[in-house]
Amino acid sequence: MSEMQAAADRLREVGWGVSVFGSARVTPQSPYYALAQAVGARLAKAGLTLIAGGGPGIMEAANKGAYEAGGKSIGLNITLPHETTHNPYQTHSLYFDFFTSRKATFFMHSAAYIALPGGFGTLDEIFEIATLVQTGKLPPAPIVLMGASFWSGLIEWINAQQLSNKLIGPHDLELFTVSDDIDLVMDQIEAFCTNYAEHLECAPAIPE
Repeated sequence: MSEMQAAADRLREVGWGVSVFGSARVTPQSPYYALAQAVGARLAKAGLTLIAGGGPGIMEAANKGAYEAGGKSIGLNITLPHETTHNPYQTHSLYFDFFTSRKATFFMHSAAYIALPGGFGTLDEIFEIATLVQTGKLPPAPIVLMGASFWSGLIEWINAQQLSNKLIGPHDLELFTVSDDIDLVMDQIEAFCTNYAEHLECAPAIPE
């Protein structure tokens, strides 16, 4: 709780933003790194704050894109055995010892979410967001999956197993948008965030 309170106090001046998730293991030579950097830059140019995990890989790329475009670039940093350094492209750096408080900070301060390819941590983040939105514990929010070829197998499995066995509702897959079209993604997020800014009673809060 002290970590969440400290984060809330630090980010009060910034307000909400758009979170970008993805693997720390992606190299700068990967097309996913380039895509994440482009996303970060586009968010900054749209006047939207970028929130990422502060580490290397996709997180670094997103922070770098926003930072070099002159935007607000937030890093929610946590030290892990394979992720011992934090990227330098942050205008606001927060530090966490616990995943629980770090994830809650993403949820408290995000109006939309973009996930690029990642491992267990990325899957954990997007499925928790989907669950919180599905159950009404977070306000409705765009959840965009970029890297369509990476996510296609997962979406097919959800359709074939969870949806066909009625383990999720018929409209639950509509929680996700899968697209590599950065213009389409930005149009969706900018339209949502414009409306979001006009209805701040829907501002993010600690999940109940």
